[in-house]
Amino acid sequence: MNLRDIKKDIEYVIGAFVDDCSTFLSIKPGKNADEITSLLDEAVDLFNDLRDRVGAPEGNKRVFYAEIRKELLEKTDALYDRLAAAVKKGLAE
Repeated sequence: MNLRDIKKDIEYVIGAFVDDCSTFLSIKPGKNADEITSLLDEAVDLFNDLRDRVGAPEGNKRVFYAEIRKELLEKTDALYDRLAAAVKKGLAE
């Protein structure tokens, strides 16, 4: 794994999450908009944090990048869980 690949992974995974949030907001405008916007802010913060950290690897690069990728997937998964709950709530209203 190299720097270019991990940067692409960060952009792709978080970009897909932002697209999913935007899709819900365009389909159901006004439904849980504040909650979805909060999730978008968290995703952007995660993107910025990971991109900053990936540029300054500490120790063994292979292990460092593997940990970054693991953190990316875990945190994005948690964001998707919260998005799913917000979507269910928005559709039920």
